[in-house]
Amino acid sequence: MDIAILPSGSMVFRITFLGTGGGRHTAMYQTRSTGGMLVEHGEGKHLHIDPGPGALTNMHRIHYDLSRTDSLIVSHAHPDHYSDAESVIEGMTFGGWKKRGHLYGSPTVINGEGLLGPCISKYHQGIIRDITVLKPRDVLDIDGMRTETCMSDHSDPTNVGFRFDSGCGIVSYVSDTSYSGGIAEQYKGSRVLILPVTTPDDMQIPYHLCTDNAVSFIDLVKPELAVFIHFGIVMIKRDPAKQALETERRTGVRTVAARDLDILDVGEALSFSASETYDDEWIPDTSP
Repeated sequence: MDIAILPSGSMVFRITFLGTGGGRHTAMYQTRSTGGMLVEHGEGKHLHIDPGPGALTNMHRIHYDLSRTDSLIVSHAHPDHYSDAESVIEGMTFGGWKKRGHLYGSPTVINGEGLLGPCISKYHQGIIRDITVLKPRDVLDIDGMRTETCMSDHSDPTNVGFRFDSGCGIVSYVSDTSYSGGIAEQYKGSRVLILPVTTPDDMQIPYHLCTDNAVSFIDLVKPELAVFIHFGIVMIKRDPAKQALETERRTGVRTVAARDLDILDVGEALSFSASETYDDEWIPDTSP
């Protein structure tokens, strides 16, 4: 099932979850893909978010042509969020032949800081049209979509989260962070809250959320829908779907655990579609 190419003038906000794993061990073994998200919005615009290991493989599986990509976000300098980013840039620029597209990244991603980054080579930064270095509380226009950045508490101190104005409500991607009331407060008013829940139950690890943290986060924000992603190995063993169901019971908010290649459509109603089986025999047209 290909991602639909919508007619001019059609408004849409669709997320394809290219990978729902997270953390070093899930990324190393690809227990689940760690490929981030592909967002289709506005009048056929495409935004990649955090394309880590597995992003390219799963884009092939859904027959997605990288030359359709308009912008790329890399939230921070950890490989489960950036390893496929340079290939996305090459696709976006037709292999470097056409200077186009926009890269948004934290300071560590673009310039490097301390022992982290830069994650995008000078060559790849040179073939893209525009680059924006992100900081908390930025207000951006990403191909016509109002986007706000939020602070986080993570081992990459420059990491940011995001609030996207879908046209049918705010869709927020929190990115990796520990929990605090101050961090959660930033996401009030979100219709959809995408949470990286790395560990189950009360298994707290530094700079990441566990299920109990997610319950507190959701209780404060009160979205219409919460979506769990970024599952570590132990979370996968404990079954993210069961963790999401228990979270829904405790919060009263509809909560789902995304699987690789699931699709979320945001309109007057919210639609969450299960992934299907894809055919690998596909070659895109690579001409500029």
